[in-house]
Amino acid sequence: MKKILFFFSLMLLPLAANSQVAKFKSVFTLNFIRHIGWPEATKEGDFVIGVIKDKEIVSWLEKLSEGKKFGFQDVVIKEFKSVEEIENCQVLFVSSSINFNKYSSDIISKVGGKNTLIVCESEGATTNGAMFNFVVRDEKLKFEIHKANAAKFGLQISSKLEGMAAAISL
Repeated sequence: MKKILFFFSLMLLPLAANSQVAKFKSVFTLNFIRHIGWPEATKEGDFVIGVIKDKEIVSWLEKLSEGKKFGFQDVVIKEFKSVEEIENCQVLFVSSSINFNKYSSDIISKVGGKNTLIVCESEGATTNGAMFNFVVRDEKLKFEIHKANAAKFGLQISSKLEGMAAAISL
């Protein structure tokens, strides 16, 4: 019986590790917003963080932002089940379950001109318009930063983010 429990617990370790990765991505995403120069138009109403197809990221973002404000704005987390559902949001987290590289033009047309920060977790996403992209390098979670993509959306990324150990500037 002990052997069965031991092997069962070993099988759960990757799930716990994945949950921790989701938590770190959520923490980073919430920290990114403090290091962005946002246009005045984004500072009215709620501060909306949209997530496409990732219930775990949604759950972590809700836990971590509960009762919090960004400036004078309430932080609101919205879950989108598809690209077609995307609505106005200041941050859009595109999960790896959506092929950002394939749908980047559709996603960008949904948020284009709306000062939306796009955060992805797909290899090559910054070459297709994302401003931040989570990647694993040397078995460590890191994030790519693409300031030029942010500038196209009227956003300015602080150089403080580039100085972080997990940052990869492009």
